Order: sequence, then structure tokens, then C-alpha cells
Amino acid sequence: CPRARGMQQSLPPYEMLPAEVSMEEMPRSTTVMLEEPQQPPPRDHLVWSLFTTLYGNFCCLGLLAFVFSVKSRDRKVLGDYSGALSYGSTAKCLNITALVINIIIVVIVITVVALLAAGVFRNH
Repeated sequence: CPRARGMQQSLPPYEMLPAEVSMEEMPRSTTVMLEEPQQPPPRDHLVWSLFTTLYGNFCCLGLLAFVFSVKSRDRKVLGDYSGALSYGSTAKCLNITALVINIIIVVIVITVVALLAAGVFRNH
């Protein structure tokens, strides 16, 4: 078979051991491969940032969070977990800030509407 002959020719050359040396006298070595425990990849908060962009984009915080989430996802795909963690935590902080500001705005609007409905701001 020509393929088998080509494979045999590609093997590295070796030398025969001298007759006075036996395999038992040769030093032995063992290689142990340790794998690092797999940590879960950092979160990029992409879905949360998308909803913040669509429904609560106060001062473009949602859009900024979305940009940082996409950057975090890109870093994660490239294997740069420290960069992905940094961008992901920035996106999370921006999402939390936008959420808190939006909750405060909703509470203020509901309070003002309730006071208007109760007639507190009537002109006498």
C-alpha cells in the first residue's frame, strides 16, 4: 500500500541501544498534565442591557450598557475572560443605575398624577 509506505518513511529515525545498556537501567520520567478547574465564563448581561435600552433608556444609560455587553461578549468569545469580566461588570452597573433612575421617575410620575387626581393642586 503506497499510503502505508509514506507513513513509515515519515517516522523519525531512531538508534538501537547498545547491547550493554538495558531498559531497566535507563532513567524513567512521568509527565503529569494538570488541568485548571473550569470556571464558568463571566456574564455579559446582554439581554438585560437590551431591555434597558428598549424600555428604560434614561440619558442613554441603556445604550451604553448594551455597548459594554457586546464588548464583553466579544472578549468572552476571544478567550479574554478578565476583559469580559470588566466590561460585563460595567454593563451591570449601568443597568442597575438606569433601573434605579427609571424606578424613581415612575414613582414621581405616579405621585404627581395621584396628587392631581386628588385635587391637591387646585387653584382657588
